[in-house]
Amino acid sequence: MGFLRQTKAPQTPRKSTASAWTCAASGLVLGLATLVGMGATPAEAQNLFAPVKKVNDRVITAYELSQRMAFLTILRAPGNLRELAMKQLTDEALQRQAAETAGIAINAEEVLAGMSEFTGRFNLSVEEFNKIIAQAGIAPESFRDFVSGGLAWRSVVRERWQGRISVTDDEIDRQLSLTAPGQNVRVLLSEIILPAQTPEAMQIANARAAELSEITTLGAFASAARNSSVAPSRGRSGRLNWTELSDLPPAVAGQVVTLEPGHVTDPVPVKNGVAVFQLRAIEELDRPTPQDVTVEYSALMIPGGRSAEALTQAAEIRAKADSCNDLFGLFPGSTEAQIQNETVTIGELPTRYAVELAQLDEGEVSTALTSANGQSLVFLMLCSRSRELPEEVSRDQLRLRLQNQRLQAYSVAYLEELRAAAFIEEFDPQ
Repeated sequence: MGFLRQTKAPQTPRKSTASAWTCAASGLVLGLATLVGMGATPAEAQNLFAPVKKVNDRVITAYELSQRMAFLTILRAPGNLRELAMKQLTDEALQRQAAETAGIAINAEEVLAGMSEFTGRFNLSVEEFNKIIAQAGIAPESFRDFVSGGLAWRSVVRERWQGRISVTDDEIDRQLSLTAPGQNVRVLLSEIILPAQTPEAMQIANARAAELSEITTLGAFASAARNSSVAPSRGRSGRLNWTELSDLPPAVAGQVVTLEPGHVTDPVPVKNGVAVFQLRAIEELDRPTPQDVTVEYSALMIPGGRSAEALTQAAEIRAKADSCNDLFGLFPGSTEAQIQNETVTIGELPTRYAVELAQLDEGEVSTALTSANGQSLVFLMLCSRSRELPEEVSRDQLRLRLQNQRLQAYSVAYLEELRAAAFIEEFDPQ
């Protein structure tokens, strides 16, 4: 839902509809599972429509806050969900007021299109998405309001500034030079993985990860990794090997690229835990950044967790298998429960799988992970990796991209002005 529309050529689906549903829904289901046991207390249930904040003439209720927190949980948003939900609702109140002042209204067809665009990111229809969030007690109206507010604000920004934005040919020439080969990079990271298998443990882990995110020295992070991390890399002070940025999951790569050496990412949700990554070094590569990276991998579940017997069995299998084809030859007739084999983009991989596979060449193996319940060792082999090189970008596409970037900058500045001029009052939740 960008400020200006850019038409893309249709792409051939990589998966069947059923497979896409399973992959996309699995992440939402993991977020749904986090909500188990987090029901409202009797006092909260009786005061759902009590005000928690007033933004000018707009009142935000406890019900709206609880709905947004549940929605963010489903989306597995990191950080303090109450603070994030409150900030979003406050900003949206200001944005809606700006839209009303400008006489902007979004019709039902536009809202439905925006909802479809949002759920399409998960390869789900609006109806399928609403069924998933309904299991968490999230009303479809809450999702609709989330989307309609964003659409109204985009209309405000477009109407206010679009005609005043000009992009010169010199600016386009400079942008074209930045897309030339040689801009891809590789990074040297360290990791800390904190365990969190219950909602209570997740809150503790998020708080600890937020503290770790403030670290700015290599020594402090290495010490914390040895003392706190549950990943096998703790024995190496959390240090990972050189990794191409494009091979990392977007949730990690998007943060790492903005860091200075020694600094640490914000908390990143992973299966049954929370991760933080420190940038130790970065260097350019003399080849273009791929538009997309697709990997084929196999994952064999070996009973016994990280026991000596399981690790010995993994070593024996590794000695007999130099490729994924060899692996299947060792276990003819194996089921998906025993050997998982998938071909997916980096963005579709679980974060822990993506980080491990990013450090492997074809035919190499990682035994750093265990299953969700810790009862099986994951024998993870990279079968193949393919890189889709970026298409040649036209000058018109670059002009549109630069216009959108400037609209976004104006949007942020205008929202800050509205926030500074607003009368905002918070109420005691008790």
